[in-house]
Amino acid sequence: MQMQDKLTDKQLSDEQSREIAETIREELARRRISRQALAEQAKLSLSTLEKVLGGRRPFTLATTVRLEQALGVSLRKSAVVMTPPAANDVAPDSLGSYSHRAVTWLEDVYITLRPSFGDKDAIFAYRTEIVWEPKVSSLVFREGDRTDAAYEHTGEVAVPHQSGFIYLVIIKHGQHRVITVSRPTVAGEMYGIISTLRAGSGSQLTPVAAPIAYVPLRNVPQPSLGRVGPGDANHALYGRHLRRTVEESFAVFLSV
Repeated sequence: MQMQDKLTDKQLSDEQSREIAETIREELARRRISRQALAEQAKLSLSTLEKVLGGRRPFTLATTVRLEQALGVSLRKSAVVMTPPAANDVAPDSLGSYSHRAVTWLEDVYITLRPSFGDKDAIFAYRTEIVWEPKVSSLVFREGDRTDAAYEHTGEVAVPHQSGFIYLVIIKHGQHRVITVSRPTVAGEMYGIISTLRAGSGSQLTPVAAPIAYVPLRNVPQPSLGRVGPGDANHALYGRHLRRTVEESFAVFLSV
């Protein structure tokens, strides 16, 4: 026990501490969460977090592990050598080479929201589940409860370390649909852009991009699914989520 306590209390080097502090600040900015919220999730005092982020105290291994668990990412690069996960527990390089353990915080059931392509006042809502699929060694997403069931999709989830964004990708018969969202906020919500094709009259298809939001199912007490119009009890809530995508600059739409 004493040996384990000494290991977890081990102080990291100044260089390692600077790298970890920089990574944490980037994650806080990307997810738009406060230091107080992170400290509570990691079960640390705000004072301790402020000191290590400000360079007034070096990180210990125990503090680093708590922060990694709270953020769901590895903070240690040159700091501590970790035992590599089994080969079937790592996603392919094309999806970001993430391990299952590193992305468990993404596994959830979400209410997916985007503007209705056929009714400017309505919001299209359906269920999306993100789970680890051992057969392909990656996260996958599965859509359900769509009123247009023929367009329900299952696809791959890419989580590259470089950009800090999450990509939900469908490639079917050469056609691509890409959804790019932020990492989850402290409440687990993800915001971004969907780029797809809109069905028009007859066989006409038109490229379209729109804001999209993924809200954990647990955050909506009585969710409405399908085409949600202004008369629905959840319409105002869903609208706030979609507006947040643009108002808080999770995504930017440029005009000509």
